[in-house]
Amino acid sequence: MLADFNELPDHSRVWIYQANRSFTDEEQKELEESLTAFLKEWTAHGSDLHAGFEIKYKRFIVIGLDQTNVSASGCSIDTSVHFIQSLEQKYSVELLDRMNVSFKQGEYIAYKPLVDFKKMAKAKSVSPSTIVFNNLVATKQEYLENWEVPASESWHSRFVS
Repeated sequence: MLADFNELPDHSRVWIYQANRSFTDEEQKELEESLTAFLKEWTAHGSDLHAGFEIKYKRFIVIGLDQTNVSASGCSIDTSVHFIQSLEQKYSVELLDRMNVSFKQGEYIAYKPLVDFKKMAKAKSVSPSTIVFNNLVATKQEYLENWEVPASESWHSRFVS
């Protein structure tokens, strides 16, 4: 069952998928339609899942799931991963590669392999105050409070200290 992402409780589980490029306006419109259709049908053992989404910075797909009444099952999570894989193929983007880092450079959002981010940190091109996206947050509250943070406050801190 589709829910408004903003109305999901703070304890809702979140999954964040970062794209290796920005989506065009047309692609974002199509993505919103695809996500709406998917979440309307998303179930766990035949029960509707109460989920919503948002797309941030034309680059991040954030799916939230209120597990108060029904939790995601292994099968339902697999179904969502297959859906995300279909988006990767349709739009020729990477969404599931966790070995990449997104961070802000001014108003621009950079996307680099972790190896390159480490090199940039060594060269002082990124610093402890560089705003990074911590896609490992697990709940909506963590997403709202700890997703977009200085590198010094994230797992990225080991590279920029």
